Amino acid sequence: MDNEFLIKGAKIIDGTGKDILEDVCMVVEEGKIKYIGKEKEFGDAKEIEVLDMTGKTIMPGMINSHVHILMEPIGDPFGLMTGESEAKTVIRGINNLKKHLKSGVTYFRDMGGYHFLDIELKNAIEEGFVEGPNFLASGKVITMTGGHGWQMGREVNGADDVRKGTREQLKAGADVIKIMATGGVMTKGVEPGSPQLTFEEIKVAVEEAHKAGKKTASHAQGTQGIKNAVLAGIDSIEHGIFLNDEIIELMLKKGTYLVPTLVAPHFIIENGVEAGIPVHAVEKSKRVMSSHFESFRKAKEAGVKIAMGTDAGTPFNLHDKSAWELKLMAEAAMTNMEAIVSATKTASELLGVDKTHGTLETGKVADFIVLNENPIENIDTLLDISEVYKNGVLVKS
Repeated sequence: MDNEFLIKGAKIIDGTGKDILEDVCMVVEEGKIKYIGKEKEFGDAKEIEVLDMTGKTIMPGMINSHVHILMEPIGDPFGLMTGESEAKTVIRGINNLKKHLKSGVTYFRDMGGYHFLDIELKNAIEEGFVEGPNFLASGKVITMTGGHGWQMGREVNGADDVRKGTREQLKAGADVIKIMATGGVMTKGVEPGSPQLTFEEIKVAVEEAHKAGKKTASHAQGTQGIKNAVLAGIDSIEHGIFLNDEIIELMLKKGTYLVPTLVAPHFIIENGVEAGIPVHAVEKSKRVMSSHFESFRKAKEAGVKIAMGTDAGTPFNLHDKSAWELKLMAEAAMTNMEAIVSATKTASELLGVDKTHGTLETGKVADFIVLNENPIENIDTLLDISEVYKNGVLVKS
């Protein structure tokens, strides 16, 4: 592909939520969007390669705000990852990166790695060693001793230890600090609704991250734990299963994002213990499913900022099926366009990359996907991507 090309004939969803653009062209030069508008107003395009995409729809590459790139979405991902060599885990991560990219995800945020291998993979992408989406890495999750995700986390006890553990992640190169405010579904012996790290502990982690100019995210499922995290200044709540009106009001006041990950319990319940998922994970998922969807609906109706994230890597939550989250969000409370915006503009704002990514606008990076149908009319078309471009280069056709 030459450094400059012009696409014509396609409908364009720019990711901002505005109406679909028709009868326009998009010009890409040196990996960035040079122009979107009427072809006749662009000027002399005689020397530019022209790609006729009549009948197709173009939209920004999806941004997945919650991924575990090193985890294999089998029945017991934790057991597999912590029981194999680091070399094999890295190879697995490389394979998962390609799956995300070829399924239309051009940027993501990793929400908990293992032995800082996620950070090494992120650096390898940036240095051009490995093919995949660009991403933000969080290193080891900050969790209390025996808390949710302890197998892959930095276990801490008390504010001073939290401060040290957070600084360790920043030293290792973490882009975002992931905090475990409550129990979760996958960890045996803990309850999703129970608080874990205290308000004081979470506040210290947020303080250290923000001092370094980094954002924070909290696994937070139970009401008190969510409230602790929001009051402590967390940037995003991951899952948010048991929200109430008070917390939603606090999130609106503080500008806290919600990353619902509706597909995570959905696929656990759908596959069950017969597929090798631990009994405790299946039973807990069944208990929280209805509350999860209800909390999502209430948050959306209230106007909470919602970014798409899947928790990819949890049981049967595949690395090439991010579009399933958009389907569930659209079925539950959103229009198709609102779901798309959650995976483009809103997600880019949460990740702090909105100046360069997330929407198709002049001057931004040319990360986009080509679809056979209009996803506003049929969101299922996002499960069958025609072409993927990253930095203006075709990576899948």
